[in-house]
Amino acid sequence: MAAPRFYSSLPLAHGEAGSTIELPEAIAHHAVRVVRLTVGDALTLFDGSGGELPATLVRADKRGAAVRVEGLVPVERESPLALTLALAIAANDAMDSAVRRATELGVTAIQPLVTARSSPLPSGERGDRRHAHWQAVAVAACEQCGRNRVPGVARPAPFAEWLAAWRGSGILFLPEGAQPLAAIAQPPAPLALLIGPEGGFDAREAAAARAGGFHAVRLGPRVLRVETAAAAGLAVLQSQWGDWQ
Repeated sequence: MAAPRFYSSLPLAHGEAGSTIELPEAIAHHAVRVVRLTVGDALTLFDGSGGELPATLVRADKRGAAVRVEGLVPVERESPLALTLALAIAANDAMDSAVRRATELGVTAIQPLVTARSSPLPSGERGDRRHAHWQAVAVAACEQCGRNRVPGVARPAPFAEWLAAWRGSGILFLPEGAQPLAAIAQPPAPLALLIGPEGGFDAREAAAARAGGFHAVRLGPRVLRVETAAAAGLAVLQSQWGDWQ
């Protein structure tokens, strides 16, 4: 069984093999109280700056927890495909699923979009909490899938503003797309995959994306849910041009 992995939002002291470090309070709680690790158990730490720290729990008490590290292992599991998932905001469970799967499938960044038919985004503090929750979902997915760099979940942006600011190439999935993905050559990096809401992009949004240089393609003969389209599309892109070749 693989050692459980824990992400630290604080930079870890990448000490030499055999050094002992105190775990941040949140990690100590999760490791000891939730995962129920005991002294002598193995775990892996990473802070998003690259590489990971295999370690062994050497102390767990009321003061917290400490580990003995084996030294930095400079392993990376990132795709060579610089890929942003630009996704219309979906309902809670669907959005969580899309963020989780996108992280597992190797996206570089995730951009939630406010579109004409996207699910409503709460304003103020509630909206901030929802955004923080999506980032936490991405962190948990990295802990599970072995990534050592966490994709950033950007703050939600109006579709038109994001499209005007995007400086890369793009692919737009539309049920009525004129061609399959296999028919187009690999666009230059960075690449954005644009996924609409449950009701689809409205005609003006689709037209604006095409005018902005996005390739409109179809993903099979069936209409997919938002989270399914995101996962299926990213898997196809990684198979075509990424690290699934």
